[in-house]
Amino acid sequence: MYGVIFDVDGVLVDSYTAHFQSWRQVAEDRGYELSEEDFRRTFGRTSREIIAELWGRHALAAAEIAELDRRKEAAYRAILGRHVPLMDGAVELIDSLAGAGFALAVGSSGPPENVNLVLNALGRRAAFRGVVTGQEVTRGKPDPQVFLLAAKKIDVPADHCAVIEDAAVGIAAAQAAEMTAIGLVSTGHDPASLAAADCRVSSLRELDPQHIARLITGTSC
Repeated sequence: MYGVIFDVDGVLVDSYTAHFQSWRQVAEDRGYELSEEDFRRTFGRTSREIIAELWGRHALAAAEIAELDRRKEAAYRAILGRHVPLMDGAVELIDSLAGAGFALAVGSSGPPENVNLVLNALGRRAAFRGVVTGQEVTRGKPDPQVFLLAAKKIDVPADHCAVIEDAAVGIAAAQAAEMTAIGLVSTGHDPASLAAADCRVSSLRELDPQHIARLITGTSC
């Protein structure tokens, strides 16, 4: 059996704009600086890690980081909830993989509320045997913890799993887990940032069960 682990942001949902707007909202409320380059550079990591990196000079206490994290994610869900821009081809790929007997999982740095919002919008929650969110990990990407937990939940060996990611830290995490890394070029990302991926695509419609199986066995890109 093969497994496919989906990142959420930029893979199942085009969340770039909602995330950037919510980060800017929190930054402006606190009088902090946040450039779009800062946002792009940290995309794919947990919010608590991003806050510590971007605004660590403000000597934030752990409780303050947690509160900023909560406010940012609440703002994100309020923005995204108005319209969930699902990635083109996501539903079709999930259906084809599930129909072909692949074990599917989600491995996301986001909180469970964010992941649930997207899974509900997809209407394919039952297709996923395992879901791992940022709440369950102690080390964010590029550490492989999130993907190793996902593989464990679906009971598929790491070398039989492919990860679909849109961020360089996610590709690094997949490869650190010794999984096949598929890079999806999404909004706001330079295709060159995914150069380390085992295969790079511009749309989920370029993938199907046969293609992914070949990638896992190392026979084709």
